[in-house]
Amino acid sequence: MSDQSTTAVGLRALLALSVAIVVACAGPAAAQSATILAKPLKLVVGFPPGGSADTLARALAQQLSGVAPSVIVDNRPGAGGRIALEAVKNSDPDGSTLALTPASMITVYPHIYRKLPYDPPADFAAVARVAAAPFVVAVGPMVPTDVTTLADFVRWGKANPTKASYGSSGAGSIPHFTGVALGKSIGLDWTHVAYKGAAPAMNDLIGGQIAANISVMSNALPHLQAGRLRALAVSAPTRSAELPSVPTFAEAAAKDAAATEWFGVLAPSKTSGDTVQKLNAAINAAMKTKAFQDALAKGAFASVPADSPAAFAVAIKADITRWAGIVKSSGFTPED
Repeated sequence: MSDQSTTAVGLRALLALSVAIVVACAGPAAAQSATILAKPLKLVVGFPPGGSADTLARALAQQLSGVAPSVIVDNRPGAGGRIALEAVKNSDPDGSTLALTPASMITVYPHIYRKLPYDPPADFAAVARVAAAPFVVAVGPMVPTDVTTLADFVRWGKANPTKASYGSSGAGSIPHFTGVALGKSIGLDWTHVAYKGAAPAMNDLIGGQIAANISVMSNALPHLQAGRLRALAVSAPTRSAELPSVPTFAEAAAKDAAATEWFGVLAPSKTSGDTVQKLNAAINAAMKTKAFQDALAKGAFASVPADSPAAFAVAIKADITRWAGIVKSSGFTPED
């Protein structure tokens, strides 16, 4: 090999080595630029492991691994989620402690508790809405098999007023007040039966002790698929992929009662706008991943469109106002 060829080979090797060094040095810098927080990120959930909010938090945490040195789910059950939200309210407003919460604790609780330890609009910054859980109205063996629509149920309920009832997971829950709004919308005066949780309400529906039940899709779906229950309508704006033949409230002439239990991420109110925007972008990107979408489908959740923190804040205030009127019309007495 000539001296010229040797020199050319040497130059190419030197150039390749230089490029490798630049890439190696740029790697950590690039990774660091994607990191939003300097300390671990905690997603605080007000319910035990295994529930809807916990499932979503864990699915989201897996897709946010680059946002902080680590991302953990911090379960703080108790008081229907209020303990967790109070903890987030009082945490450092640096974006490292966030709440992943169902809508109920933010939009309905202000109307059912006199001494709520937080003020949703004042104490939290809206970050992102991540999923929704539509409700389904299902009937059990108490109701004749020829009742297949909401209109049929109204006719049956008016003919059997002592049997016209619906169960929910508890007094003061969104399913409870969805039933209030639905009854007004379809012109049916039916009796609400409050249970201490979704499971006992479902058991009594299957056993024929109550006529109907309103619950999130995931609770009812196995029984609907097994033929133990029949679905009359879903509360979401569009039909459910799991129950494509079941009409929405709007399609069943009950659009005023449409409702979903959304799940969203909140930060302490004094968190900087820049940090909130960066977290919003990271969460919206995580929501698009196949792994997160698969988790939604597995849990019978509905996807929600990505929106800005400002749009989410406006939606929260609108929901608080809407539920205020429904709760008042129900005659529900606020608790301490």
